[in-house]
Amino acid sequence: VVLRQSQRLNSIIDDLLCLSRIEEEARQGEIQRESIALHPVIESALQFCEMKADKGGVALDFNCDPEVVANVNGPLIEQALINLVANAVTYSKADDTVFVDCSLFEEEGRSRVKFSVIDTGIGISKEHLPRLCERFYRSDKARSRSVGGTGLGLAIVKHIAQSHGGTVEVESVEGEGSTFTLIIDAV
Repeated sequence: VVLRQSQRLNSIIDDLLCLSRIEEEARQGEIQRESIALHPVIESALQFCEMKADKGGVALDFNCDPEVVANVNGPLIEQALINLVANAVTYSKADDTVFVDCSLFEEEGRSRVKFSVIDTGIGISKEHLPRLCERFYRSDKARSRSVGGTGLGLAIVKHIAQSHGGTVEVESVEGEGSTFTLIIDAV
């Protein structure tokens, strides 16, 4: 019990340090960005989540044109996708598929990238959607504790999005699944 609780505390500290680092680097304009293809970033994130998905009987799939290139911090975008995909896998049922879609689009004269992580899992009640990206907020406190996590994953995703001039949007229907959309500046 002590070992398990100390590991949980260590995970919380690691996530808090990560969140603090992202906030500070973004505030000081130190987020390093480079023009990279996004296809390998998504592949790497899915590969990281593959063992968890296999264990739960959940399939992973994605769509991203290999020509899609954006000026981003690759490791941060990968971390955001890992957090979103891992959550989708956690709240999916066996034989479900978690799908990641990536596309470029124009908005108000700006080139933007949209990553959508789509699952057909348990979904989230409408009243919880506005608060999901708050630190330590859990929509289902009883279930969340049993599946692990620190309650900081979506807050990290939100701050990664903000550091790239973007946002996180959530659409969900309880019992039908969720779509988490990360929209960031491509340039």
